[in-house]
Amino acid sequence: MIKVLLFAHLQEEAGKDQINYDRESITVKELKTSLQNDFGLAELEQVMTAINEEYAMDEDMVKSGDTVAFIPPVSGG
Repeated sequence: MIKVLLFAHLQEEAGKDQINYDRESITVKELKTSLQNDFGLAELEQVMTAINEEYAMDEDMVKSGDTVAFIPPVSGG
């Protein structure tokens, strides 16, 4: 199982802060596409991705047991 953590507006859009995916392995890009289709998360292309607290790229593999965090950019002044 892959644990997906959502922050800020992504939590609001999905209606939850954590999603569990029953997959053995998937790329970050495939995971983003799946989340967009299943939960209508439109802005996943602009967010930072971390796998097990290490920044990741779209082509990186996520495996069962991993924790993925999608972190939107922070705005402010």
